[in-house]
Amino acid sequence: MAPPYLLLLLSLLIVLLFLLPASQASPPVSLQGCKNKCGNITIPYPFGFEPGCFREGFRLVCNEYYNPPRLFIYDAGYEITDLDPDGEMQILVTTTRACYDSSGRYISGTKTNIDLESSPYRLSISNYFFAIGCPNQGFFVDRAGNYVSGCVSACPPTHYSLDDPDMSCTGVGCCASPIPTSTWLSYYEPYAKWVQLQDFRSLRGTDPTILFPNSTSCAYVFLASKSFDYDNSYLSRTNDFKVPVTIQWSIRSEGNCDDANRNQTDFACRSANHDCYHSKSLAGYLCSCADGYEGNAYIPGGCQDINECELKGHYPCFGDCANTIGNYTCNCPRGFEGNPHTMDGCRKKDTFTLALKIVTGASVGVFIVAFACFWLYLGKQKRRLIRTKQRFFEQNGGLLLQQQMSSFKTSSFKIYSKEDLEIATNKFSEERVLGRGGHGIVYKGIFEDGTIAAIKKSKIMEELQTKEFAKEMLILSQINHKNVVKLLGCCLEVKVPMLVYEYISNGTLYHYIHDTKLWLPIPLDERLRIAAESADAFAYMHSSASPPIIHGDVKSANILLDDNFVAKVSDFGASKLVANDEAEIATLVQGTIGYLDPDYFSTCRLTDKSDVYSFAVIILELLTRKKAVYFEGPEDHRNLASSFCIAKKDGKFLEILDVQVRNELKLEVLEEIGELVMHCLSKNREERPTMREVADTLQKLRRFQMPSWPDDKYIETESLLDDSIDIYIGDSMSDSFAQHVMIDMKLEGDSFSSGF
Repeated sequence: MAPPYLLLLLSLLIVLLFLLPASQASPPVSLQGCKNKCGNITIPYPFGFEPGCFREGFRLVCNEYYNPPRLFIYDAGYEITDLDPDGEMQILVTTTRACYDSSGRYISGTKTNIDLESSPYRLSISNYFFAIGCPNQGFFVDRAGNYVSGCVSACPPTHYSLDDPDMSCTGVGCCASPIPTSTWLSYYEPYAKWVQLQDFRSLRGTDPTILFPNSTSCAYVFLASKSFDYDNSYLSRTNDFKVPVTIQWSIRSEGNCDDANRNQTDFACRSANHDCYHSKSLAGYLCSCADGYEGNAYIPGGCQDINECELKGHYPCFGDCANTIGNYTCNCPRGFEGNPHTMDGCRKKDTFTLALKIVTGASVGVFIVAFACFWLYLGKQKRRLIRTKQRFFEQNGGLLLQQQMSSFKTSSFKIYSKEDLEIATNKFSEERVLGRGGHGIVYKGIFEDGTIAAIKKSKIMEELQTKEFAKEMLILSQINHKNVVKLLGCCLEVKVPMLVYEYISNGTLYHYIHDTKLWLPIPLDERLRIAAESADAFAYMHSSASPPIIHGDVKSANILLDDNFVAKVSDFGASKLVANDEAEIATLVQGTIGYLDPDYFSTCRLTDKSDVYSFAVIILELLTRKKAVYFEGPEDHRNLASSFCIAKKDGKFLEILDVQVRNELKLEVLEEIGELVMHCLSKNREERPTMREVADTLQKLRRFQMPSWPDDKYIETESLLDDSIDIYIGDSMSDSFAQHVMIDMKLEGDSFSSGF
């Protein structure tokens, strides 16, 4: 058993450990696992020199061949001597030198340009332009060759000495000029020029020969920070040397802090307790910790609370000091009152006042604790929301999509934030609902710039679909077909991604055909045109897109009509990308009853011929104005596809057609379109035509269906030259041939007037 005095000593040590203030951990400087030192220079994020340790554009190089190691700007080669996280750094740049003989003839020299154009850096306007040597005229220009600043330095007269310590950089042996405050310099090109004697003849009463007794053999021009210390020893130099130059940096952005903050995935201010402010002298913004915090605002959790009580030089307190989150409290000791922030500001108080203060202090303390807890809760909820958005963004392939967008350099596709879509749809109001489908709800969105779009809020998506989402979105955004709804962008900050399409005003083909409230006559030519346009879009997706796309849910409700009733294929929720070496895809059966390919339903093998089957049902809808599944008539005749097949075999195809179609449809076209639909609905998918063959056939049938020309043999038309041209159709020319000639001419006119 241990002696009693040892137990007492151990107890005292434990008490002292509890009484000692806990040391506050230093705020992080760089990302976790990244080096933040190169020699004697601390490297704060967004800067770094290891992979994954720096923001794009802020890569540095730590050259450890030097002792101690030296830090350089990546790709620029400038050595960094000081790095300020508040937007400035100092680099070393070799001066421009020009050496002459006694007659002013150029002998040798070096020239140093500074080029920071493709970087987040700019030359600070706090630098000065120096010209050393005599005689020397120095100036520098920008990238466009425009003069920016310059000055002239003359040689000291005979009664001056080059070793005179009173000489300063005022024009005798050395001159300095500031940079215009309105200039954002990213490029600097200096020039040094020997000044001729006649250039000084304008100096009244001065013999120019006395200005050159102390001429220097070399002249220097350079940009340098205010810290450059000139002395007369530079007038006798003939070698190259480096000078400190101040450059500024910022997070480059087209807009202000609010604009940058909307794109949380690229917003540089990552700490919860940060301030974003605009750079004073160049485009972009900078991040800093808010008042009461210190650290690195570019790192998540990088801004930590300051213990003001330990920094009494900055936060004076002559009473009882207590640190709070982001602030501190300073009160007079118990039994005293007054101003604890000044020396001798606390004075003794009476008992009644003391009791009152105790009650008041307790109330304030409870309030402060409650407020601090509430503030911490709000901060925690905000950080949780940001992390959730970031997790969804990465889970939905956002990083891959951004990388691919950068590679493809696409500008028409945009990644929207959740807040953007909430504002555009009035928080997804029921009044903005355009339609509801098997894959989600479509809302009408009106953005701040006046753009109107259709926003699809999808239902739960399979994990496999989520992983491929970014790739599919990029491919769909590249589709540029006049009969396919344009995909404008997406939102990835939610569990199930939301899609933004161009807004199509006239609703769906389904409503155009079947809405009994509208029920307007639809000319046969318009029906064939809509069918041909839709077929051309699906044919493009099957054979011209790379990789090919199978729609997977072809139906009249997924074909939209614009202001001119031009068909637009939409809703790619069930679409699949097909590898070039694959003919079919094994997948869970998706689709709509009445349009679903029976072969696909029984085998779970999706092919482009499945779209062909579904499209044949749309053709029947256009010709019959009956729904794919309807409940009028006998039970075995409630499926449009099967009803057509039975009627075709019984020779009663004409009876199921719409009255208007029966009156307008030519017999030859009737037979052709009946055979086309029969082939498309074949149970053997190999016997079905391709969608390209369907589109070509519909175009030919549409041409043949067009009205014949009049019986007159002479037809007068208006030429492009405003002259009348008589076209004679002789007796020997068959009527059908003449008809096809004039139909082709009419089609060319239609194409011309439509802008195709």
